[in-house]
Amino acid sequence: MIANRTAEITGLYRYPIKGLTPEHLTRVALRSGQTLPADRRYAIENGPSGFDPEAPQWKPKIQFLMLARNERLASLDSRFEDATNRLNIRKDGQIVASGDLESAAGRTAIESYFRENFQPELKGPPKVLSGRDHSFSDVARKVVSIINLDSVRALETMLGGATVHPLRFRANLYVQGWPAWSELDLVDQTLAIERARLKVVKRIKRCPATNVDPVTAKRDLEIPPALSRHLGHMDCGIYAEVIEDGEIGVGDAVAVGEPRLV
Repeated sequence: MIANRTAEITGLYRYPIKGLTPEHLTRVALRSGQTLPADRRYAIENGPSGFDPEAPQWKPKIQFLMLARNERLASLDSRFEDATNRLNIRKDGQIVASGDLESAAGRTAIESYFRENFQPELKGPPKVLSGRDHSFSDVARKVVSIINLDSVRALETMLGGATVHPLRFRANLYVQGWPAWSELDLVDQTLAIERARLKVVKRIKRCPATNVDPVTAKRDLEIPPALSRHLGHMDCGIYAEVIEDGEIGVGDAVAVGEPRLV
């Protein structure tokens, strides 16, 4: 049980294209049963996956370009424009690919960049996938991921004092104020953030993607083994489902088990 039951949101992020750059938000509207708007809206297929955009179904992340295996993705700086559906990808400050992801020509422009620059990691032709409101999450349900920064600091101690950039975990919400690892005991609990309500549904089991530094794009730590060695599992962070609509933002309190506001 969390002794201090209230945390504070210190970071809020979405990831419009799976495996590419996180985008910082200050406030966002949550809708019941949905992810953050445009979170994991697109993915880059790494060889044929069988994904049908007309009848989208969850596919394992191994079907897509991803940091767990393709750490060079972290060296790209991508930005998605909601109004135009345009993705701009920069490398070393220069735009290297740009296109409207809802147009055939735009998707082709992005696909061409990865086809030309991500050999031999490709298992087949790269393809930009979209499934309307489908989310290319690591899990089949539509969730919001949460990382407790006190747990990240405890992990740094486990790693002998190494600095662990929180964005290694590619979470939607970063919070502080809960004791380290106490969030792992919140499964089935309700979180209140202003008028929004979320139900914690699952711990997050970490994969080798967390070993990649989001700034240097280098695979320089062994985070899942460290978790396993010190805690007996590889969990860090929690998934929650939005069960009541509401707007949330950086600086908002996250309370455990609070009743609905009236």
